[in-house]
Amino acid sequence: MKNTKKITKLILSAMLILALLAGCGGQQAAPPQEPDDEPFFNIGVINFMEHRALEAAFNGFVDALAARGYVDGENVSISYENAQGDMSNLSTIADRLVNRNVDMVLSITTPATQTIAGKTQTIPILGTAVTSYVVAGVIDSNEAPGGNVSGTSDMNPVALQIDMVVDLVPDVQTIGLIYNSSEANSVLQVSMAKERIDAIGLQWHEATVTNTGDVLQAMQSLVGRVEAIYIPACNTMASAMPAVHSVAMEAGVPTICGERNMVMEGGLATMGIDYYELGYATGIMAIDVLNGANPGDMPIQFATTSDVITINGLVAEEIGFVVPQRFAGYVVFPED
Repeated sequence: MKNTKKITKLILSAMLILALLAGCGGQQAAPPQEPDDEPFFNIGVINFMEHRALEAAFNGFVDALAARGYVDGENVSISYENAQGDMSNLSTIADRLVNRNVDMVLSITTPATQTIAGKTQTIPILGTAVTSYVVAGVIDSNEAPGGNVSGTSDMNPVALQIDMVVDLVPDVQTIGLIYNSSEANSVLQVSMAKERIDAIGLQWHEATVTNTGDVLQAMQSLVGRVEAIYIPACNTMASAMPAVHSVAMEAGVPTICGERNMVMEGGLATMGIDYYELGYATGIMAIDVLNGANPGDMPIQFATTSDVITINGLVAEEIGFVVPQRFAGYVVFPED
C-alpha cells in the first residue's frame, strides 16, 4: 500500500513538472526542422536599357541556369530590374541590390557593370554585353580579373565589319560613324573602326549622340557626306534603330551594324556575335560562382562565334540596295 502511494506521488510530481515546463514562456518547443536538401540563391539582375540584344543575353543566362537545375522560383530567385537608360535609376537599383545582399549580380552592359562594381567589393558580379572590362575600369586583366568581377565580352569583329562595308558597297569612299560618345564600349569600337578605315585607305566622318533623342539629327547630318554608315554595338543606337531606319530609308544609305538584333530592327547588315550564346556562357559561369568560385579568379570569356552574317532583305528593298550574289544566302526577312 505504501509503495502504491509513493508511485502515485511520483506520477503526480512528474505531471506537475511537465505542466510547469510547458507553461514556461507561454510556448511549446518547436519541432526540429529538417535541413534543406539544397541551398536557395538570390540573383539580382541590373540592366541599363531595353533592346533585343540585351534581352537575348538575359534569356540565355536564365536558360543556362535552368538547363543545369537552377530554376527561377524553385531553388533560385532571379530579380530583374531595368534602368531604362537613366544613370540615376541605375545607381538606385545598384544600391537596392547591395542593401539586399544578394548572392550574385548579373550586370548587363558596361554602364550597369561599372555602377554595381562601384557599389560593392564583396558581392560576386558577372557582367555580359560588356565590350572591354579593362577599359571600363572594373578588372585588372582579362586573364586575371581580380576583385569580385568577371563575365563575358561582346567584343565584335570590328575590322571584319568594316571590310564587310567595302564588300557590300564597293564604291564607298567615306564611311559614316555614329555612336554614343559617353559609352566606353562604343568609343572603343569606333576607335578600332577608324584604325581599320585608315589602314585600307578610306575616309570617315563621325556623328556622336548622348541619348536616343539625338539620333535622328545625327543620322541626318551624315546624309550626303558618306556612302555607307557603320554603327557599333552601342546601347543607345540599338534602342534608336527606328530613327536610324527612317533616315536610311529616305536617303537610300546602307547601314552596317555591330550586331544582328540591330539589323532586325532596321539596319541593313552585320557580321557579329550571338547575344543569346553570350548570355548562356555567362549562366554557365554563374553556376560556378553560386558554388563558391571567386569571379576574380575567372578569366573573361568571349563569344565562340563572331562571323555570323545577317542581311535584312526588307531593308535592302526599301533603300534600293542590290545584295551582291555571294551574300545572297545570308538574306533574311524579319517578321513584323
